[in-house]
Amino acid sequence: MRSLSRTHVLSKEVSRSSRSVGRHITQRPELAHSSVYSSPQSATWINNPFNTSQRAFSSSYEHPFPAPSHLLAYPRWLNKAKQTKSPANTEDTSHDRLEPVSAQSAAPKEEIALKDSEDEPPAGSSAGSSSSAPPSSDDSDGSGSQNPPPSFGDGSSPESSAISKLSVPENYPQVLALPIARRPLFPGFYKAVIVKDPAVVAAMKDMLARGQPYIGAFLLKAGEGDSDTITDLDSVHKVGVFAQITSVFPATGSKDDKDGLTVVLYPHRRIKITDLVPRQGKGAPSTVRITEVEKEDATTALETEASQAASSPFSMQTQFLHEHDVSLVNVENMASQSYDKNNHYIRAVMSEIVSVFKDIAQMNPLFRDQITAFSASQLAASVFEEPDKLADFAAAVSTGEVGELQDVLESMVVEDRLQKALVVLKKELINAQLQSKISRDVDTKIAKRQREYYLMEQLKMIKKELGMESDGKDKLIEKFKERANALRMPEIARKVFDEELNKLVHLEPAASEFNVTRNYLDWLTQIPWGQHTPENFSIQHAVQVLNEDHYGLKDVKDRILEFLAVGKLRGTVEGKIICFVGPPGVGKTSIGKSIARALNRQFFRFSVGGLTDVAEIKGHRRTYVGMDVPVDLSRVLFVCTANNLDTIPAPLLDRMEVLEVSGYVSEEKAVIADKYLAPQAKDASGLKNADVTLDAEAIDVLIKYYCRESGVRNLKKHIEKIYRKAALKIVQDLGEDALPEEVANAKQATASTEEPSSSPSVTEPESTTISSTQEGEESKTVTTEPRKALDVPETVHVKITTENLKDYVGPPVYHRDRFYVVPPPAGVSTGLGYLGNGSGAVMPIEATSMPGKGGLQLTGKLGEVIRESAQIALSWTKSHAIELGITSSATEQVLSERDIHVHMPEGSIGKEGPSAGTALLTAFVSLLTKAKVSPEIAMTGEITLVGQVLPVGGLKEKILAAHRAGIKKILAPAANQADIEENVPESVKMGIEFVYVENVLQVLHEVFKGTEQQEKWKTTLPLEQ
Repeated sequence: MRSLSRTHVLSKEVSRSSRSVGRHITQRPELAHSSVYSSPQSATWINNPFNTSQRAFSSSYEHPFPAPSHLLAYPRWLNKAKQTKSPANTEDTSHDRLEPVSAQSAAPKEEIALKDSEDEPPAGSSAGSSSSAPPSSDDSDGSGSQNPPPSFGDGSSPESSAISKLSVPENYPQVLALPIARRPLFPGFYKAVIVKDPAVVAAMKDMLARGQPYIGAFLLKAGEGDSDTITDLDSVHKVGVFAQITSVFPATGSKDDKDGLTVVLYPHRRIKITDLVPRQGKGAPSTVRITEVEKEDATTALETEASQAASSPFSMQTQFLHEHDVSLVNVENMASQSYDKNNHYIRAVMSEIVSVFKDIAQMNPLFRDQITAFSASQLAASVFEEPDKLADFAAAVSTGEVGELQDVLESMVVEDRLQKALVVLKKELINAQLQSKISRDVDTKIAKRQREYYLMEQLKMIKKELGMESDGKDKLIEKFKERANALRMPEIARKVFDEELNKLVHLEPAASEFNVTRNYLDWLTQIPWGQHTPENFSIQHAVQVLNEDHYGLKDVKDRILEFLAVGKLRGTVEGKIICFVGPPGVGKTSIGKSIARALNRQFFRFSVGGLTDVAEIKGHRRTYVGMDVPVDLSRVLFVCTANNLDTIPAPLLDRMEVLEVSGYVSEEKAVIADKYLAPQAKDASGLKNADVTLDAEAIDVLIKYYCRESGVRNLKKHIEKIYRKAALKIVQDLGEDALPEEVANAKQATASTEEPSSSPSVTEPESTTISSTQEGEESKTVTTEPRKALDVPETVHVKITTENLKDYVGPPVYHRDRFYVVPPPAGVSTGLGYLGNGSGAVMPIEATSMPGKGGLQLTGKLGEVIRESAQIALSWTKSHAIELGITSSATEQVLSERDIHVHMPEGSIGKEGPSAGTALLTAFVSLLTKAKVSPEIAMTGEITLVGQVLPVGGLKEKILAAHRAGIKKILAPAANQADIEENVPESVKMGIEFVYVENVLQVLHEVFKGTEQQEKWKTTLPLEQ
């Protein structure tokens, strides 16, 4: 059950719907039976007394067939106090028995109508007229205080002279119970509710058709769900109202009621639930008992039945509702205790309620409109003079809490009801006062801002008229003009500038286009049109700069010098895009800075990593210049950096000059750490003049066991960490006595006075004293003078060696250089890999076999390419099984009942690439021939299905990793021989034997040299092949 939130709909719908209800039950159907219908409860059907059969039967339950007539079989229940008897017939027919009627009296021309404003003259008490209805008493729930709906008393209409009209019964012991949500109903005030349950909707329509539009409305308790029926009395408050259905119409404004029904209720009085009537269900079978009686007994039974019906007029009024799945309850009327209107307490509370009404009406316009409209109605006089009605009115129009409103409804003592209603109304007054205060505060702030804005605009206009100051737009235009005059704009750019500036002049600052145009002009005047830095193409200067900034990288430096030499001869380096490619931390960005310093050019850096949309790089409409104004960038030298070339689009890569920056070897890292990284970290840690040294042996341990990356970025972090730890150790060991804060502050104050007087910011330090507004807080002085560094005493000596290095950087990250120091079992070989961080690694490959179906399983987080290399290596091994001595005949199956599992350790590190082909093939041959491979032999190279060995990359890093691991022999592709001899330093190649191979036969003969298998292969797999 839901209540409508507003009631202004009711004024139209009440009138319309009440007329429709009247018309709905106007037509009376013809009677299908002429027998007398008695009360359904303990009813007795008696045959015509004039019948000689003298038979009678009684029924203990309702008959299973429909009633003879929906209209005449259920007579209207009349108020005895208001009913007038017809002089022609003094018999009482106001209860539950109708005499047999003739065919003439059942003619369809006789009608019973519920009169509305069209049938009777308009009256102030008509609920069907929207013009005389007062407004809603509460805007939140739709309850309105209106005149009661029309009661139908005696009297005949031209269409119906035999049947009396409907009147509101004083006693109605059993009603349909309708649960109400949000707030209770009060007698005398309309309320519209929405009924969704189809069974309840059908029951209400049936009630209207039978002329019994009365229900009981009871408030749901807190926490109970919204429903149209009551299954448990504990879910509702037992005190409610006896209400009349005045009109109904579809809930959603549609033509049918499938979405629910809007029901307008008019409460008449308070009632209380005594018990919940059990649901009997529709179509329950009747129980009929037939007995033989004498004529006198039948007459006596008839008289007894008539007497019982006369004394119990309500035995059948709600029996038809048992056919619907609705809630029926037995109720009793609740009457207020008697009171004296002239009681001083009652009059005082009533006066206070009226006074509060006036106070609320002055602050709440909506409340004032409701009171004004209600005062114009005919009920206003009686409400304001009747204490009980005044209390109900106060509760109905307020937005108090549900529990407080229900307490008002349940109060039967008028004094108590008035007091509770006054409390509710007082809370309404407090809320109205708070809302009024908030509204006044907001209005005051808005008025203040409007006043300030108005005065500021007046002040601007006065200053502008006097020539004292121009507005912000004029200053902005002047600034753009000054910028443009200082530039040498080309003709097309100047034309666009003039057009946009003219547009800005005529735009208001509040317009959205104003900011767009201003930003565009800002960008347009920040482009350095016609401004270039004088270039320096001195080769000697460039060599000096590159050597100061970088160690090693001879090939990169030579390429840069060649680039500058061409620019010196041509007079410009325009049109070139250089791209440095290499692992992280090798100095690609710093090389770009060195080029800018060598050429005496400005350096600008921006990152486009991860951007794919052109608009994100180039800019959206009017975000950056160049969407519609051409900018000459031919004199700009673009230097790009990348970690790999795979993600660069081919058209862009084709237009760039790629320079590969490989990683540093251990000797280069040691020199860089000693000459560049350590001094910088020492100075940054405040130990510039302190005796803190980092041994070369400790740097070597850092490089081998902590920082194996190709670059030096991680090495720089570790060295900075070492010096920070040293600084902390010095401060903790010396303590506050050797490095007191007072000395630092004194030096700070002395430094501020000893600086030359030419620097006003030093001789007169800027300081600001901030006084706290809170009591008890001291004022604080904030100064911009920097603290002076404290000198470490000369007696302090700190030396970081290999013995105490662990105290500064923790345990080593890399514990060993290779997995196998002693010869591993058959099926294990050693490969060389290139890691994603730009470093090389010695990677063992393990293979084993087990019973199976000839499958190949690969583990170790291997990529797709390396998996394909394993398939190629196994296929070549199977195809040469006879030559390798694995099988003895061509018809013998190879590994048909065995599975092979290949694993590459360090499974958390992803591995990808084709360079493990030779190592995989060697592992398969070692496994199947039971020949072991020396752990001092490592290999790299891609293989084909016919056994060719192809070149690979990253050899410098791979050989460096092999050098650290103590590898004595490396098998590399013959196509990589020139690269190794040219680019790998001799210090790295020292102590390593390089064997260059072109096919896998050379690999197998070299790896298994001196073994029994190799002697056989000289015949079966000779190197001449």
